[in-house]
Amino acid sequence: MKRNALKLNIKKIFIKHKMSDKHAEICSDYLIKSELVGASSHGLARLKMYCDRMKKKLINPKPKIRIKKISGSISYIDANNSIGFVAADIGIKKAIEHAKKTGIGLVGIKRSNHYGLSSFYAEQAVKKELMVWCFTNAPPALAPYGAKKALFGTNPICFGTPTGNKTPFILDMSTSIINRGKIRRAQKLGLKIPYGVAMDKSGKITTNANKAILGTQLPIADFKGSGLAWMIDILSGVLTGSSHGGKTRDPFDDFSGPQNMGHLFLTINPKIFIGKNYLKEIKKNIKLVKKLPKAKGFKDILYPGERKNLIYKKNIKRDIAVPSKILQEMKELNAI
Repeated sequence: MKRNALKLNIKKIFIKHKMSDKHAEICSDYLIKSELVGASSHGLARLKMYCDRMKKKLINPKPKIRIKKISGSISYIDANNSIGFVAADIGIKKAIEHAKKTGIGLVGIKRSNHYGLSSFYAEQAVKKELMVWCFTNAPPALAPYGAKKALFGTNPICFGTPTGNKTPFILDMSTSIINRGKIRRAQKLGLKIPYGVAMDKSGKITTNANKAILGTQLPIADFKGSGLAWMIDILSGVLTGSSHGGKTRDPFDDFSGPQNMGHLFLTINPKIFIGKNYLKEIKKNIKLVKKLPKAKGFKDILYPGERKNLIYKKNIKRDIAVPSKILQEMKELNAI
């Protein structure tokens, strides 16, 4: 489907669910971007879920978002159960504003919902020549190291920095081997998941998405991944006054109440210590890595963000392929 036509249809769906034109524009833009960068797990496959939660009044389509100024560098946002895209978009813009004025910005967000890909918020900061960290918690999917029950989310960690090149350095990764969205999309479309990324509820490795959802995903690097997931649960949950410790509701399966997710954004002007030399040194740093001898099968050494940028450039010239299952969902939502 043509990108602009698809975006218009998605926007109509959000407006039908009582969102303002401005907020519907933000949400449709983020979903389309997810498809364009090859992250379909965070794109159209989630549209029905957002709409279902708005219908059940578990996401507020017309939130009264409040921003409390703590200091010249710190703000605390009550998202009023907004969809995560909108709350996080406001949050990162406030963090950017702080860092531009004082050199550093810290924004905590409470009472929010799933906000999509962290890299989209990181990109906003990097375009303003800032370094950035993004954190958010998520529903239980990982068992803490040594436990056999899922408690932590796949809690993503994202870091970005300007590089002086057209493509910024943006590392956006879940603390699980694959993100939860890939398993959800496989479940929706009847696909298998890779071997070795999840266990069923009896503790056996499974490639069945349905069994994986009922079981536990595996963290990256064993106890290290578990530790990172725990750290992010503290930063985005405990610190912001949001749900944590396994209390974040699953947006697909748990309609007993709002998610109450927390997000944390930290922005820094990378020139605070060495001025304009930062960009000079980061260019040198990247060049040194790229000049290293290539391992077998590699033509180039890519830094985080390059692969996604290449996919985006390729996809921006193409129509977006929409699986029939998702097209049917859109029809049921009366958009097309």
